[in-house]
Amino acid sequence: MSVKGTLIPIGGNEDKGIETSEIYHLEYITEGILSRVVKESGGEDAMIIIIPTASSIPDEVGPNYIEAFSKLGCTNLHVMDIREREQSESPENLELMKKADCVMFSGGDQSKITEKIGGTQLHKIMMNRYLNEAFVIAGTSAGAMCMSAEMIKGGGIKEAFTKGATLMGEGMGFIPDLIIDSHFIRRGRFGRLAEAVSKFPKIIGIGLAEDTGLIIKDRNTFEVIGSGMVIVFNARNAMHNNRLQVEEGAPMSLTNLKTHILANGDRLNIENKRVKVSPIGLSVTDAQAL
Repeated sequence: MSVKGTLIPIGGNEDKGIETSEIYHLEYITEGILSRVVKESGGEDAMIIIIPTASSIPDEVGPNYIEAFSKLGCTNLHVMDIREREQSESPENLELMKKADCVMFSGGDQSKITEKIGGTQLHKIMMNRYLNEAFVIAGTSAGAMCMSAEMIKGGGIKEAFTKGATLMGEGMGFIPDLIIDSHFIRRGRFGRLAEAVSKFPKIIGIGLAEDTGLIIKDRNTFEVIGSGMVIVFNARNAMHNNRLQVEEGAPMSLTNLKTHILANGDRLNIENKRVKVSPIGLSVTDAQAL
């Protein structure tokens, strides 16, 4: 089945200054990535809905996204401030979502998105429009991680690659063939994404650095955008994966974990398992199969 919509997961971008409050973690707002979201949505006249559900300070985050999009000439902007699950069933929000060209999920806690929106009529409208229309679903940090079917809910780096350190849950299901992690380089999340793909070895793991995103078309092909890197983990052909044999909390081992490091302009085709790299100034060329 051909999918007509576009997904744009973004890896986040924290600490714009010396402040540590969440208001200063506006997660990716650089004109390069944001302007691409606007372009994919249809341009300055696109109707864009910002959903700050994941954030702990939605009253501040929502208006900041409005300001960021406004700087790019957008005027048809709306904040859908969903704090209770019942709001995902309200006729007003459902009608608004039916008219939108793009929905943008903020960062924060991805579990809040699935708890307040997952499985509701609002979620169903988003999914239906994504599958059947030129509808854009964008999200940064938590808003990117929730896009997958198998979603990373949490897990620190202290336990490194130990069984049970990575918490998994059900995501929004927009992209079933990827597991997405964000702030990947800055926060040292190699171990938790490795455990995620060891648990689901048929799914490709994607680690997004900050100020970096993907343009995913037809649930199959993605292009890297932004200034950072994307780490790709493929455990499909792992020769040794002892996850089922070790106890909770025990160190794990995984061999033949294939890894790719991609940058701006590089592309990956999930179906035919090929990576294409784009050297600066040159056209995209075949690299090697996943």
